[in-house]
Amino acid sequence: MLDGLEHALGGTPSDAVRQAMREVPREEFVAESPYANRTGEQGGTVVLAPATVARLIDTLDVESGDDVLVVGAGVGYTPAVLAELVGADRVHAIDIARGMVYEARANLSAAGYDAVLVDRGDGARGLPEYAPFDRVLVEAAAVEPPRALLDQLAPTGRLVMPLGRGAAQTLAVVEADDARGYEVVDECGEISLRPLLVEGEQAEAPVRNRTAREDAEFAQQGYFAKTGWEHEWIDWDDRLSGTDR
Repeated sequence: MLDGLEHALGGTPSDAVRQAMREVPREEFVAESPYANRTGEQGGTVVLAPATVARLIDTLDVESGDDVLVVGAGVGYTPAVLAELVGADRVHAIDIARGMVYEARANLSAAGYDAVLVDRGDGARGLPEYAPFDRVLVEAAAVEPPRALLDQLAPTGRLVMPLGRGAAQTLAVVEADDARGYEVVDECGEISLRPLLVEGEQAEAPVRNRTAREDAEFAQQGYFAKTGWEHEWIDWDDRLSGTDR
């Protein structure tokens, strides 16, 4: 995998990133062909090719002891590589998909990076309770960097993410700017990642709660049980006939 990075990148990753990727057991994160230099899918999420991970982390330009936020925890591989560079307790990751949060936590634990924090939430809102961050890496594209993420940067902090729509994306290095909101301080070539999801867009099955749903429908009917709702439960189906359940 490491020998193929130069060919895939068209250049050489930094020695620090190369060594960090050498230390992280990718097989703990990627089930099939873990060392193939290609992008794949696992558990409903995109697993970035090792060359893409190397490129993103090189662009992030972290230093030991930096506090880092990764938006898009995925399977946990990128946070693990960052843990080698800055320390596991300095890495925070967030993912909008609950299932991926559980998978990332399990993978990181199996690989020995238990100290990496992985939380579930809307990545565009970041993790304000752990801010400020010296570096923020967004593994998804947007037209503009989310305001909340800019607000969570340390005074000298930087955010790295693809900016643009569809295939027209540029890997950008962004700094917060009080006057203009943000400034793109470097553009590092074309890239193509999925768009950043916001709350409500994730591909997850809805939470099923029959009582809560039927309570709401029951209330909408305007019917109030005379003898206590528990005695009326048996004929709710009749009372709700004709409604969309």
